Amino acid sequence: MELDGRTALVTGGARGIGAAIARRLAEAGADVAITYLRADDRARSVVAEIEEHGRRGVALRADAADPDAVVGAVDRAAAELGRLDVLVNNAGIAPHGPLEDVRRDEVDHALAVHVRAAYLAAQAAARHLGPGGRIIGVGSSMAERVPDPGWTLYAMTKSALLGLTKGLARDLGPRGVNAVLVHPGSTDTEMNPADGPDAVHERAHGALGRYGSPDDVAAMVAHLAGPGGDYVTGAAIAVDGGYAA
Repeated sequence: MELDGRTALVTGGARGIGAAIARRLAEAGADVAITYLRADDRARSVVAEIEEHGRRGVALRADAADPDAVVGAVDRAAAELGRLDVLVNNAGIAPHGPLEDVRRDEVDHALAVHVRAAYLAAQAAARHLGPGGRIIGVGSSMAERVPDPGWTLYAMTKSALLGLTKGLARDLGPRGVNAVLVHPGSTDTEMNPADGPDAVHERAHGALGRYGSPDDVAAMVAHLAGPGGDYVTGAAIAVDGGYAA
C-alpha cells in the first residue's frame, strides 16, 4: 500500500491504459478520480473497481479538447478527494493518415487534446500539489521513433510532452514535485488491439516481438507515483518492449 492516503486524477481513465492505471493506483492505496468523455458505463465500472479496493473513486465527465473542462476537472478532483497528490495526463487520441489529407481542424484537435490539455491540467494541478506530488504524462514510443508514414501529427503532439515534462521538472522541482513521462509502445487496447490489422507489423518493431498490456504501463506509473519515483524527474521512461532499442 505504497500510496495509502494519497489521491490521484487520471485523465481518460474509463478504458485502456487509463483504466489500468486507475485500478493499479487504487490497489496501491490511492483514492482515484478519473475523467471520461462518453463511456459512462465504463467510467462507473472503473469507479466500482476502485471502490472494491476500499478506496474512493470519482468519475468526472470532461472533454480534453475543452480547456475549461480540463481545468475544472482538476479542481473538482481535488475538492471531491480532499486533496490532490498525483496527476496522470493520459487522455489521448490516435490521429493518422497521409500528410496531405490531414485537415486543419484535425491538427487543432490533436494539439488541444495532447498538448494544451496536458499543459493546462498540469498548471491547474500545480496549485494543489505539495511536496511529494507527481505529474506523470503518458506519451508514446512514436515520440522518438516514427517507423511508418502517416503518423506525423500524432508523433509531433506526443513529442511535445517531453518538453512539457522537462519544463515542469524545473518549475516544480524546488517545491518537491516531480514530473515524469512514460512512453508506451504497442499496447493491447481497443485503440490498438493485439489482433488488429496492423498487429503483425507492429510486433516486428519491438525487441520482444509482442504487444504489451495496459497493466505493464500501469505498473510503471504506480511505481513512479510512489516512493520508487522520489528521485526521478524530468525523464522519459520507455515501456515499449524494446521498440526504441
